[in-house]
Amino acid sequence: MKQADTRLRLQAVIFDMDGLLIDSEPFWRDAEVAVLNPLGVPISHDDCAQFAGLRIREVVANWRELYPWDGESTESVADRIQQQLCDSIRERGQLLPGAQELVRELHGRGYPLAIATSSAPDVVDAVMAVSGLRDCFRVIASASDEQYGKPHPAVYLSAAGRLGVEPQHCLVFEDALLGIISAKAARMTVVAVPEELNHGDVRFQLADRVIESLRDFWEDAGELLG
Repeated sequence: MKQADTRLRLQAVIFDMDGLLIDSEPFWRDAEVAVLNPLGVPISHDDCAQFAGLRIREVVANWRELYPWDGESTESVADRIQQQLCDSIRERGQLLPGAQELVRELHGRGYPLAIATSSAPDVVDAVMAVSGLRDCFRVIASASDEQYGKPHPAVYLSAAGRLGVEPQHCLVFEDALLGIISAKAARMTVVAVPEELNHGDVRFQLADRVIESLRDFWEDAGELLG
């Protein structure tokens, strides 16, 4: 387990959302496969992981470059995937272990909290509807409002700016490698919580700490909380 080298003067906490707070990655993959396969994109659920962390229009554009199709626009396909995702979240979405407890504990301790996500506002609304955590977040920043998505640091810098906190005083929780790169580029301290298939992937050591579940954060949290 990698630890931060210096004590952090923590002033705010920023969370990614998909795959970090809520178990939405299977829904993303279901929707991608269901919408893209009929267009001639021969992907499986496992294939979807390679674009985790990107905005949905970028995901679809990447698949279209690899497997071109005629007719329906990239934007229309992305919208259909996103709508299926939102429906699935509202019907079956569940928070990941430790997510509610960690968010409410940090909120209760007085830390200003934000979400910095690649997902569009409609997806955020669906997640907040099932999570019951909307009141805990002072800021919700979507990369759909930025010129560049993750791994560019824009969405994390926007979240910090709207919180009124310098980036180097922010602690970030991320599950995706592109998100970790984004937060580190913003000069933030990062706790990585990779999904199970990425456990043991040495690239996640780019983060300041790697844990298997949000439930594990409080073990040896002193170095990060300062």
